[in-house]
Amino acid sequence: MRIRPAIFLLLLALPPASHAQNACRSAAELQKFTDQSEWSHILEATGQCRTESADEDYYRGLAFAALERWTEAQAALAAGETKYPQDKRFPEELAGVAFKRQRFPEAERHLHRALKLDPHDRYAINFLGTIYFLGGNLEAALKYWNRIGKPQINQITTDPQLRIDPALLDRAFTCSPASVLTLEQYRTTLERLGQLGVFSAYRLDLAPAAEGSEKFDLTLSVVETNGWGRSKAGTMISVLRGLPYETVYPEFYNLRHSALNIHSLFRWDSQKRRAFVSVSAPLAGNPKFRYRFYADGRNENWNISRTFIQPVLPVAAFNLEKLELGAGFGSIASGRWTWDLGMSVSDRRFRNLPSGASTRDPVLTNGAAAEVRARSNYALIRIPEKRFRLDSGAQAAVGNFYAKDFGRFATVQGSLAAHWLPQARGDDFEIAEGFYAGKTFGRVPFDDLFMLGLERDNNLPLRAHIGTENGQKGNAPLGRDYLLSNWEVNKDLYTNAWIELRLAPFLDTGRAYDRQDGFGSRQWLWDTGASLKLKVLGGVALVFTYGKDLRTGRNTFYFTTTREGGASFLP
Repeated sequence: MRIRPAIFLLLLALPPASHAQNACRSAAELQKFTDQSEWSHILEATGQCRTESADEDYYRGLAFAALERWTEAQAALAAGETKYPQDKRFPEELAGVAFKRQRFPEAERHLHRALKLDPHDRYAINFLGTIYFLGGNLEAALKYWNRIGKPQINQITTDPQLRIDPALLDRAFTCSPASVLTLEQYRTTLERLGQLGVFSAYRLDLAPAAEGSEKFDLTLSVVETNGWGRSKAGTMISVLRGLPYETVYPEFYNLRHSALNIHSLFRWDSQKRRAFVSVSAPLAGNPKFRYRFYADGRNENWNISRTFIQPVLPVAAFNLEKLELGAGFGSIASGRWTWDLGMSVSDRRFRNLPSGASTRDPVLTNGAAAEVRARSNYALIRIPEKRFRLDSGAQAAVGNFYAKDFGRFATVQGSLAAHWLPQARGDDFEIAEGFYAGKTFGRVPFDDLFMLGLERDNNLPLRAHIGTENGQKGNAPLGRDYLLSNWEVNKDLYTNAWIELRLAPFLDTGRAYDRQDGFGSRQWLWDTGASLKLKVLGGVALVFTYGKDLRTGRNTFYFTTTREGGASFLP
């Protein structure tokens, strides 16, 4: 009986509930305070209000943000998002707070959440595109800006000192001023610029046309190569980069300003002499199409005693002479899809066969062949905001070998190649994975067999298996069919204006198959190791590779060179 009066008196002392509710302001009032930048009034009002509402948390977070009290702003908005997860205002404002604190990846995550709630929110789309633009990820910026009809191009600028025909360069652009630059136009233009073959480096940049302007200027920045090279030093490095393995690469670019390029290779290594020359140019002055003619002559000594398991045919070392002439035609159908068609005729002669072997043997058969080739590359998946792409490739050849017991044959190859740049900016860290497969039908010429190994004339690397022994080819697994996987991580070690040093640990696995003639690897091969890539003046890269064969424990070392924008010497 004594407790009840005490409780009654205590309740009387408490402020009535109606009084607490009255301290809450309506959304219109809070918005009015916001319009008048009366942030302290918002904090006072929302601090006294005991009624939970999205508006209270939202305007309180806005007030803290306006006063640059970022931690409190984030806490208020995060609390509101937790209580009202379907209210897109909270992730949007959290993105603003993160942006102000220069936490761009965090801002991106908040905006992606907002767009899940409302995929058509123009503010979030524009904000997200702007963040990607400021981060240098133009593809991702275009992906989002295009959804709201941005960005408008004011003008397209190029370096007036470029020697390439201005009309030809202009046709490489698939966009125009006073229009929206689409992601597809951006990618297609880059593909066409690359196909011209005269730019060892090229980039398209957007910049606001004027302060506060909604329009952008599109600027092409390139490193152009003309004649024998950009400079005497660059030309010497490019031409002589193969001297350690007795090879020179004379190249001539942009003949008569028409992007007509001549690439060649001359190798005087007594074990594998080779002369290759190709001429290519845009077809009818259109960068979308490019034609190519080439001639390739080889005189090579082979030793297949380690890769040819055929007790009946006593073949070890021999000489192969081959001459091939070919032509091709390629097109950039879109920013995702390119295709090529080509044909070639070839003739091969085997010499210095060991006693007991004959050119009538099914493996070492002299004769001429004609082939028609088709190749298609298509970008299956591109996620620019994740900086991930998955490309596919398919190649097929149908031919006829004009020799006894031979006839029509065919080869098909397919590939999947994934590239991922995990960091938001730059290419300091890159992960790459490639899967490749090939199969032949009918009896193919010996020189059309697939080879898994490191060899400068080969594009199927198994990096602890060197394709030559004492300079003679035939040391790496050969086969009529194959499966191959190459995984590597590229990490910059040192970069300045002149050189770039990268380390690339790798893991390769593959197997060559051949049930007819005694080639093949008999089991899956596993290689690991690392490549050290030194890019120097002229876009030339010196590649030193250490590999370890995990099956045998054998260590290998290999050196070769590559060149950015250079020709592939593999028909």
